[in-house]
Amino acid sequence: MKEEVNLVYIYDGSLEGFLCCVYSSYAYKQMPSRIATTRGQSQLFEDTEWIKTDFSHAGKVYDSIGLKVGPEAQDYVREAFLTCMPDKEMLIFRFIRMAYRHGRKILGCLTDEPMCTINKGILHLKREAHLLMGLIRFHVYDKVMVACITPKNQVLPLIANHFADRYPGEVFMIYDKTHHMALVHNHEGCVLTAMEAFDLPPVDDSEKVYQLLWQRFHETIAIEERRNPGCQMNMMPKRYWKNLTEFQ
Repeated sequence: MKEEVNLVYIYDGSLEGFLCCVYSSYAYKQMPSRIATTRGQSQLFEDTEWIKTDFSHAGKVYDSIGLKVGPEAQDYVREAFLTCMPDKEMLIFRFIRMAYRHGRKILGCLTDEPMCTINKGILHLKREAHLLMGLIRFHVYDKVMVACITPKNQVLPLIANHFADRYPGEVFMIYDKTHHMALVHNHEGCVLTAMEAFDLPPVDDSEKVYQLLWQRFHETIAIEERRNPGCQMNMMPKRYWKNLTEFQ
């Protein structure tokens, strides 16, 4: 199967939609040069083909990865898809094709491409998820805890269990502005949902008091003589500061 230079698969941006691209490639013996979402733009002279999301086709591809390689490869694909790697679809597509050919031993090829690039992307994803577990700040709106984040990667699936275990009896929502997704938790569990736009109402006086107390606490415990902005930004990157109460 040779790469068709001008063939571009367009899909809906979901993992299931991407797996359908893999299915179509094998079913129709096509080798796309690029896989893009509906948010992308076509380039000159490209022949685009819309790949419809079919959950049965996606399930067949996902199951085949588990059969030919193992559940570790399924986890690998899921995590890679959550990353912010440029052209991640083609990287994962190439990994799946190699996995079909080489089986389980593909997981040991850590320094080969595309695994090397994917491994770096997954490491960045997990580091960001770990960092946000300590940096997320909730505000209370009518007994509902709400937080907004702007991560580079799609971290919500990785942090869901952490916050569900930490606040089992609370109703809360974490909104990912970057990817227009929300993690919603109530007494029945967690659910991830798409959310294109989200506007918070003004906070009430009680919440304002708690925010002010937290800001005063942050200022009080700081030792001016030991202030180290470089170290602070290394431990708590500045791009997250806009979502932290103490820096408002």
